[in-house]
Amino acid sequence: MAKKFRFRGKTFEELQVLDLEEFSKLLNTRQRRSLRRGLTSQQKKLLEKIRKHKGKDVLIRTHVRDMIVIPEMVGVKLGIHNGHEYKMVIINEGMLGHCLGEFALTRGRVQHSSPGIGATKSSKFVPLK
Repeated sequence: MAKKFRFRGKTFEELQVLDLEEFSKLLNTRQRRSLRRGLTSQQKKLLEKIRKHKGKDVLIRTHVRDMIVIPEMVGVKLGIHNGHEYKMVIINEGMLGHCLGEFALTRGRVQHSSPGIGATKSSKFVPLK
């Protein structure tokens, strides 16, 4: 039997019937304070787009990285901008209470290769095995 998802003791079905004020009481202080101050106009616009395309398989692109994931966003495909491109993220239950920006990292991993042009003679030496 698969383990049922719970967020602070509530099942996902119970979370979906809660309004934004009641859901914010289950969050950490930082997220709760952010939601209590109200959503910005960009965040409201994103929520309207999500509600409009709820059942459809549509990628919604956004720059709103500070939006907190709420239960009505679960199952939606978002393209979150990381400063260079849009990273595709499918929102699931484990992301509740986190910001969207946490799932589209802005810095990539550096992979160094062999020394380039202008390197010193000693750094160009690569032993062959």
